[in-house]
Amino acid sequence: MRSPPDTAHASFMSFSYRLIASDGAARAGEMTTAHGMVPTPAFMPVGTQASVKGVHHDDVRAAGTALLLANTYHLMLRPGAERVAALGGLHAFMRWPYSILTDSGGFQVMSLAALRKVTEQGVTFRSHLDGALVELTPERATQVQILLGSDIAMQLDELVRLPAERGEIERAMQLSLRWAERCKRTFADAAPGRALFGIVQGGDDARLREASVRGLTGIGFDGYAIGGLAVGETQEIMLEVVERTAAALPADRPRYLMGVGTPSDILQAIGRGVDMFDCVLPTRNGRHGLAFTRFGPINIKNARHADDPRPLDAESRCPAARDFSRAYLHHLFRSGELLGGTLLSIVNLYYYQDLVAGARAAITAGCFADYAAETMQAWQVKADIEGA
Repeated sequence: MRSPPDTAHASFMSFSYRLIASDGAARAGEMTTAHGMVPTPAFMPVGTQASVKGVHHDDVRAAGTALLLANTYHLMLRPGAERVAALGGLHAFMRWPYSILTDSGGFQVMSLAALRKVTEQGVTFRSHLDGALVELTPERATQVQILLGSDIAMQLDELVRLPAERGEIERAMQLSLRWAERCKRTFADAAPGRALFGIVQGGDDARLREASVRGLTGIGFDGYAIGGLAVGETQEIMLEVVERTAAALPADRPRYLMGVGTPSDILQAIGRGVDMFDCVLPTRNGRHGLAFTRFGPINIKNARHADDPRPLDAESRCPAARDFSRAYLHHLFRSGELLGGTLLSIVNLYYYQDLVAGARAAITAGCFADYAAETMQAWQVKADIEGA
């Protein structure tokens, strides 16, 4: 295992964002964190429990990853934020010397925790691990992220699944704004160079989203996330909310669309002004035999691949996509070998990083619309896999 590069310089680097080029609403930029530069648009692989499931860190980095996501909810429950801090912080603990963003845990509380109770103070819930009663306040969520030592921390927010009554959406949005103020006050104790992002809520209601943007920008954050989407609404509604919200956010701060991550969603959101993405799809789908390629998705478990000597993509820069036959990958899944899921996860991570790198280049060249249209058209044609 290779040793990580020296990161002693990290504490002297301040967080910043620089817009390099725009093409319509699409943006190409550079985000600097305490652990290096992150070109944007950027895709963050999800390393929920300080690990991108089934993939070695070297492969995550080789795919082109400059920033990954870890989760406050999971890490505060196991192994514990104080333990991670005592072991040198999250970067040292997981031996990842590059940039890390930590989600605040709000989504996981909503989706995983039993007997959840939300009050002005915070949220109380039963751990999904052992049933223990846990209280997560804006202060505690922020303190946990400070202990973990992430480069970018997120405010604690409350989101509601859609569709929902306007009154319920407004209540959660206003509560999230009050929590945002408390998170920012607590974040004053963070190490120099670290960043805190606010999260825009408001469901599918344009006026509530606008009110959330006004409230958050009035408080002032290093970056802004669009939260509360991909929770039951249609893609059309999601993209409409993204377009209106991104346009209202400050141009000199990065914009992060949380948890939204099909290749189509990413391209269309980039075209509406989003800079950052995260999603579990590359590794989750990879573990289940689905590969993302420039020809469209390929289900390697399909019987037609059993005798196919071709690689997934002979022109890919990914060794797993270029060097292994479809027949071998098919065999791994049919045999229940763990290597199959690992290899396709790597294929998908490369594909996602190449997708956003292509978007960056196209924005800089002033041809993003053509790039997006040609990429999506290639998925529809599926010329490489029809009859395979």
